[in-house]
Amino acid sequence: MGKTYNLTTPLSDKDIEMLKCGDVVYLSGTIYTARDAAHKRLIDLINEGKELPFDLKGSVIYFVGPTPPKPGDPIGSAGPTTSYRMDSYSPTLIKLGQKGMIGKGKRSQEVRDACKKYKAVYFGATGGAGALLGKQIKSAKVIAYEELGPEAIRELEVENFPVTVVNDMYGCDLYEEGRRQYEVKDD
Repeated sequence: MGKTYNLTTPLSDKDIEMLKCGDVVYLSGTIYTARDAAHKRLIDLINEGKELPFDLKGSVIYFVGPTPPKPGDPIGSAGPTTSYRMDSYSPTLIKLGQKGMIGKGKRSQEVRDACKKYKAVYFGATGGAGALLGKQIKSAKVIAYEELGPEAIRELEVENFPVTVVNDMYGCDLYEEGRRQYEVKDD
């Protein structure tokens, strides 16, 4: 098991440099939500030389499409979605300053290479725990693409949002490391 850190966004190179796969991080501060449709629109804006709806520098993007909130709550269930759908977009965003991604499942070699080259990490959030994760979100507001409904880009204020480093900037992959521990070795 790795170390435990409490970090506040935006994340810096120094933050990323200390993180290793297996570390547990409690994130506080501002994070953004975006899934594949929103990612495509962000890349289109970049390709057109237009301004993005939020500053990528030091940002963390959570791959989530939250459910509607109950009265008095800022957000409903907010569990991670499968991350590979963002693999074609993430390297560009990382190159432009994004420092973290939160989701579930493996990432492509291109995303892992971008994490190494530009100092970024991929965090895993626990799938199936969306209601519990939603309780760590203190406020949520749509900042772009409201017509996408749950897949709109939201600005979230989080407090002690629990994630685990799956891919660090050193090339480690927690899924591969975890599996290696239990593989039978032929002598």
